[in-house]
Amino acid sequence: MKDPVYLDYAASTPLDPAAEKAMRPYQSDFFANPSAIHLAGQTASAAVHAARTQVAGAIGAGYRNIVFTGSATEANNLAISGVFARAAANRYGAVPYKILISAIEHESVRAVCGYLHDAYGVEVVDIPVDNLGIIDVNLLKTHLDERVLMVSVQYANSEIGVIQPIREIGEIIKLYRSEHTPSAYPLFHTDAVQAFQYMECDIRSLGVDLLTLSGHKLYGPKGIGALYVRDSDLLLSQIVGGGQEYGMRSGTENVPAIVGFGAAVERAQGMRDTEARRVTLLRDRLWRGIQEIVPDAALNGPDTADSLRRLPNNLNVYFPGRSAQDLCIELDMIGVAVSPGTACSSRASQPSYVIAALGFSGDRPSSSIRFSLGRQTTAREIEEVFGVFKERFGS
Repeated sequence: MKDPVYLDYAASTPLDPAAEKAMRPYQSDFFANPSAIHLAGQTASAAVHAARTQVAGAIGAGYRNIVFTGSATEANNLAISGVFARAAANRYGAVPYKILISAIEHESVRAVCGYLHDAYGVEVVDIPVDNLGIIDVNLLKTHLDERVLMVSVQYANSEIGVIQPIREIGEIIKLYRSEHTPSAYPLFHTDAVQAFQYMECDIRSLGVDLLTLSGHKLYGPKGIGALYVRDSDLLLSQIVGGGQEYGMRSGTENVPAIVGFGAAVERAQGMRDTEARRVTLLRDRLWRGIQEIVPDAALNGPDTADSLRRLPNNLNVYFPGRSAQDLCIELDMIGVAVSPGTACSSRASQPSYVIAALGFSGDRPSSSIRFSLGRQTTAREIEEVFGVFKERFGS
């Protein structure tokens, strides 16, 4: 191939030039600690405030409700461990506590829930999904009781691109709280890392108490994430020290990354509709081409025509009889970067637990790869991928 083709935007995105430009002064000229009281420090602090306002405005929140973290993984950990720690400190409700998650949650959510189970006996309930990956909301309802601290459901899955009925779940939880308990529990958290680029993430409309975002998933810098927290009294900080981030996450703020994150969020929000339409057309062309060249290939997750249930940039394909690992390596050697699943998983070499949760057995969980498109994806690149498949994998 002439040039490498990158089709792994769900794993990471390049830094947007606007974000890079916004960051530059805070990497050199305005380097002071934003907690310092002198003018240089206050200049950095003002930049953090401006970025916090950008992120908050993009999701309909107040700026004091945004906590900057070092990653989305940290934000998910803070959301779940922080809520547990606050409830335990207040001796709230019946124990052992329960946390409800979907069977296809991101590893960062599954891992922190597993830790709370092992260390404190928290019961973690995996709510099943159907063969498209959509959570069973009726079953979720039956698990709501006085022991449930929170429900955490990813807005859009990073592996198969399925969009969950977050608004419906929010209404269910709101109704339960109004009918069964005078307290704030159960809380509702969503990881919106994959969703934000292509979907409105207004916290009032979604009905969430906590929401996670990530910088490098939306053309911002790596090493920065954010957690929306409806009320600081809902959680206890998991990193203590100087009391930064309104006491919810201590540590000197990464000013350049925060500024870049704010700029990237604003830019992504402005491009959302047009970019969704553009990548949908490219994604659908890619899928038609794969079907023509590899007739036995099958789609994992919702149909590509279902824009309410599938992210526009995601294509997860089962190639019967072909190892996903081997296929990804072979494609990489000829210049096409794809992934067998989420890049954050330490079990990336193992069969996909997400595909298995859809009810598929046999080789499907270990023979499926993800194509994820982004801003730099072009029609020419899609045609080049077809050429590769015709040469290497056609019948």
